[in-house]
Amino acid sequence: MSLDAAPADPRLERLTPGEARRRLEHARSSRTAQLRALTANGQDADHLATAQAEAIRQVLKEIDDAFTRLDEGTYGTCLGCSEAVPVERLEILPHTSHCVPCRRRATATAV
Repeated sequence: MSLDAAPADPRLERLTPGEARRRLEHARSSRTAQLRALTANGQDADHLATAQAEAIRQVLKEIDDAFTRLDEGTYGTCLGCSEAVPVERLEILPHTSHCVPCRRRATATAV
């Protein structure tokens, strides 16, 4: 199934809250470990490492936002079009808040 395509029956193509929480917790622990390793012993002093650390902090914020959506019952719903985000996309990027078409539109307008 294409990541652009909506599932035939979104109720059958959703991550369970428990599975979503496990994926988000794994993503958060991985990013936190990356950030710790990057900033250990002042390694974030150069420009590239500083940019990498900031990108990881942004992803951690997106993960926290995804936990909030999960608690509110809106996890897996695109913030752009209000349609279900395909489960394949959530499996790859559990903290995403948009379907692929809405993310593409947002990226195109930001450039």
